[in-house]
Amino acid sequence: MPIRNKYEFMLLDSYGGVIASSSGTNADGIVTGIDFEQAQEASDGLGVAVYRTQSGELVMAACYLVPYAAEDVAAMRLVTSLTLVGAQIKNALAVSVVIAAVILAFTVMSGLYFIRSIVVPLGQVERTAASIARGELDVRLPVTGNEHDEVDRLRGTINRMAEGLEETEKMKNEFISSVSHELRTPLTSIRGWVETLRTLDDPADENYRKGLEIINNETGRLYNMVEELLDFSRLQNGRIRMDCRPLDLVAELTDAVLFCEARIQREGLVLSYTEPEEMIPVYADPDRLRQVFINIMDNAIKYSAPGGRITVKLWAGEYKAFVEILDQGRGIPPEDLENVKTKFYKGSNSVRASGIGLALVDSIMTALDGTMDIKSTLGRGTVVTLGLPLYHKA
Repeated sequence: MPIRNKYEFMLLDSYGGVIASSSGTNADGIVTGIDFEQAQEASDGLGVAVYRTQSGELVMAACYLVPYAAEDVAAMRLVTSLTLVGAQIKNALAVSVVIAAVILAFTVMSGLYFIRSIVVPLGQVERTAASIARGELDVRLPVTGNEHDEVDRLRGTINRMAEGLEETEKMKNEFISSVSHELRTPLTSIRGWVETLRTLDDPADENYRKGLEIINNETGRLYNMVEELLDFSRLQNGRIRMDCRPLDLVAELTDAVLFCEARIQREGLVLSYTEPEEMIPVYADPDRLRQVFINIMDNAIKYSAPGGRITVKLWAGEYKAFVEILDQGRGIPPEDLENVKTKFYKGSNSVRASGIGLALVDSIMTALDGTMDIKSTLGRGTVVTLGLPLYHKA
């Protein structure tokens, strides 16, 4: 008798024989007695057996001895088919296989997405960075502008870096060309006058005196240009030493103004400067401070037309001292103004300049914990304001 997909309950006598069953049969062919024997041997009186019936059905029998006398009933047995359990196991296994397949497919798709969205773009970034390192500064990466895409933001950063390097390389080449020209001009003048002086035998000759003066001036110009280049290189590499000490800013500025006064007059310009009566103490390197003042006044002279006025002002605030140098020159175009402190930069209005003058001044002021601010109006002039912390004796 098959019991597929159902239960069979039985009462057993002391010999394991079936007294009664829930189906009303004697259960021939579906029990073996193994469960009854295990129950008799077990300390808790419970025996369980899994076996196949004569019909081949897989069943499980659980037998439990009755702990008290109940006429002829010595044990109870519950027999159930495992066919349903097997089917459930198969169903669970099938579901597990489907879930595993879905997870595998998701993993594969995620991997492909990762490769396509991250690995491939990063490989492209790596190749572009390598090209930039080789000096190919015109290469660029495609950018979508998606702010939430970190790889896209990285591509944008690489592009901006390449653009900055390309612009710096361009300015450096222009700087080299400009410096070569600036050095060649005085050298050509010196060489020409040396050839002229070789033909003159009389030191009292006017041309002899004039030639020596020009050679001296051009030599000084060359020396100043080379010193400016060396100073800038030292500042950039952190090798320049600032010899700072307490100074009277009034005395330092007045000394620089007096140094430039003769040249200002020779160029047909008007100087306006009133020396303050009281000292303004600062803590700075006197040589570098003088270099800053002369460099800015030199620019004011170069870019001013005869008849123009150069005004120098000095005053003290609560925490800082300020020097303001104004000219009525040609001014700086708006597109050049934001770059005039950049090294190697030469604006469209530049005349006889190496492109590092204001960059050097800005570097010196930064090293002195100072500031430099430039305002300019094209065709009307330029205002340069320098700020230095006031010195208070401890």
